[in-house]
Amino acid sequence: MPFCASCGTPVEGKFCPKCGAAMGAAAQTAAGAPPPGAQPAVSAPMADNVASALCYVLGLITGIVFLVMEPYSKNRTVRFHAFQSIFMNVAIIAVDIVLAIVFNIILRIFWTVGPGSLGAFGLFGTLMSLVWLVFWLGSLGLWLYLIISAHQGKTVVLPIIGPLAQKQAAA
Repeated sequence: MPFCASCGTPVEGKFCPKCGAAMGAAAQTAAGAPPPGAQPAVSAPMADNVASALCYVLGLITGIVFLVMEPYSKNRTVRFHAFQSIFMNVAIIAVDIVLAIVFNIILRIFWTVGPGSLGAFGLFGTLMSLVWLVFWLGSLGLWLYLIISAHQGKTVVLPIIGPLAQKQAAA
């Protein structure tokens, strides 16, 4: 099979399907050998949408794995989803730590005030639990939405971290 002289893609017709270069007699090489210096196209084992969705599945772990794996580390779409997954999970962990610190400080304030404030603490403890529950349910919903959207081939750019992920994916 001849290969394109400019990009190295296997060509069966008169024009390269990747770069559109004309395949003349001088541009074609011997069948079965790519032109010197050109590397044949490497096909990825998974489609881009599947790899993009898998970037979100285990958060930081799968995001880093897809940034390191060879055919996907060069794919801009998969890199974007991997970086967005990493940044989103770091943000969720940071917010969780801040909520834990704030709730712990308020808990200690109620504890030092004395037993007379236990009624107020019961109400405040319920509100703290509700805030934490809403935060984690929202995080779970966002995680599922990003997985489903990536699998459908949509690119959801989250506020603040999405543009950061786009910059990193382009680099």
